[in-house]
Parts: sequence; C-alpha cells; structure tokens
Amino acid sequence: MSAVLSETLDFKLPHELEAREPAELRGAGRDDVRMLVSNRETGEIAHAHFRDLPFFLDRGDLVVLNTTATLPAALRARRANGDEIALHYSTSLPGELAIVEPRKTGDVDAGEILALPGGGRARMLVPYRDSRRLWIAQLALGQPVVEYLRRWGSPITYSYVAEPFPIGAYQTVYARDAGSAEMPSAGRPFTLRMLACLRRSGIRLAKLVLHAGVASLELHERPHEEWYEVSVRTAEMVRETKANGGRVIAVGTTVVRALESSVDRGGQIVASRGWTDLVVTPETRPRIVDGLLTGFHEPRASHLAMLEAIAGRDSLARAYDAALANGYLWHEFGDLHLIV
Repeated sequence: MSAVLSETLDFKLPHELEAREPAELRGAGRDDVRMLVSNRETGEIAHAHFRDLPFFLDRGDLVVLNTTATLPAALRARRANGDEIALHYSTSLPGELAIVEPRKTGDVDAGEILALPGGGRARMLVPYRDSRRLWIAQLALGQPVVEYLRRWGSPITYSYVAEPFPIGAYQTVYARDAGSAEMPSAGRPFTLRMLACLRRSGIRLAKLVLHAGVASLELHERPHEEWYEVSVRTAEMVRETKANGGRVIAVGTTVVRALESSVDRGGQIVASRGWTDLVVTPETRPRIVDGLLTGFHEPRASHLAMLEAIAGRDSLARAYDAALANGYLWHEFGDLHLIV
C-alpha cells in the first residue's frame, strides 16, 4: 500500500505545499501553474506545465467547462449575545431558505436569529440532514440573495490563504452564471488564449453549469445536493465525441458530477437540469467522463473517491506520492492534476 493513499484515503499534507496566494502573484499569470499528468493505462507520470495542456489532448477530444460564477458568500453575523461570527452561504433552496454554514462557533440553536449586515436576518431552522456544520436557514435579506451577497459579502477563504483577495481572484475567465459559494478551481488557470489554442488544435469545448456549495473540508462528509444543468448542445457534443472515438475531459469534479447525473437508463447522456446528490465512487464508475483536470485534494476528502473511480487506486496513489515528493501546491490557488 502506498505511503500516501491508505485504506481511508489519508495522507499528510505539509504546510509548505499549501498555496497561499493566486498564481499570478507567484509567477507570470494565472496560468503559471504546474501540471502533473497521470495515465491510468500505462501507469506513466509526467511533470508538465498547464500551458502544455494541448500536447496531452488529442484532436477530437472534448473539454467540458463549468460556467458557474463564484459569489462573495462569506458574511459577518451577530448572535443575540453580541458575539460576531462568520456565516457562509452555501446553496439556495425554495421559499427563501438556504443551506448555510456558521463558522467556528460551536453549536448554534434551532430558532436562533443571526443579525446580518444591512438589516438582513438568518433564522436557523434545523441542521441539514445529518451534518454537524450545515444548517437550513430562513433568510430575510430585503433583496435577492445574489444582489445581497454582492453588496455585503466577501469571498470564502480559509486559514492557509495569506491575505484577502477580491472576488475576481475566485472567478474563471469563462464564468457567467452566478451561484457557487466556492470556486470550481480546476478551471482557474484557463485564459482566453488557452481556450483559443485548444480550439485551433482541434479540441472542442462544451459548457455546463453546476453551482458548488461550501467545501467539505472539516468533517469530510458526503457532498450535499447541488443544482446543475446540462444543455441539449452539450449533450449532443458529448455523444458526438464518444461516437467518433474522442475522449470527454472534465475540468473539475463539478463537471464530472453534472455529466454523470445526466445519464439516462440506457447509459446515454441527455440534456437535464435539477438537483443532484450523485457521489461518484469506484463502485459507481463514471460512464461518460474519460479524463479529468483537477486540483490536488485534501486528505480524506470525498473527492478522492471520484478520482479513484477515474484514475484507479494504484495510479492515484502513485500520482499523489509524486505530487508530494515534487512539491506540487494544493488548494484553489495551487497546481493541477490531469488524469487521462
């Protein structure tokens, strides 16, 4: 068994491998990141740069992007006793309800009302499913949630980030559909120049939407439902690619989840939209996705099961051993892993 990947998908992440700032502050631009390439069939590992991406794809491949845009989803909230806490918006639900995450507070109480900026309020109703950190809350904001967050919110950040960065640092260049609490970060290094280069190389681009909620960093619980939409055009492009012998390359785990949620009983991808609670694991192997461009995920993160389903356990273990040994960077501002 690999030193990196144990039976519980656990490993030690050194602090020095946590990316603390956007790539453009460390190098020449947002595309200035390293890319580890692992091949499931051959077992080979290559150390490359993101700008080398077209060389690892073939004419006729289809790269699928998630066009969700990141919201400034972190709010300051005040409890009745005067304590100020952070409240992270995660996902909107019908009836002015939302899934939220009170941060670093211990337990909040059912029925508790948190005062929000600009006269907003959040009434904590019940814990979300069996989660110990997510709650269903009733929001009274006086305006649509997207407008409210843009006025009063800030990007969700974690302790490894060196300093606050503007919301633009958490957007992909192709973002257009506001709705994610946190950035689907695998697409962050893409530039308009790279998108044009892929097209010139005979690699097609397709788009879908999946609005990502808050990340499951602390307790590694099962991912919750997220809203997605796969268009008629994207479904057609996937079917055409498969029929012509090309590969479907997902940019990020959110794309995998959306595509695999849009498969009919006959195993064909179709246009669909709605809420998905699908969790891709080695037991529920992907039927559409042939490759994945993703970041490096935290120890015991639920996404590692998806990566294992695509890469294979041994290949994934070797890749993570190599990433740790060669100083690749983790988290949303870090380096990339291409699985083909």
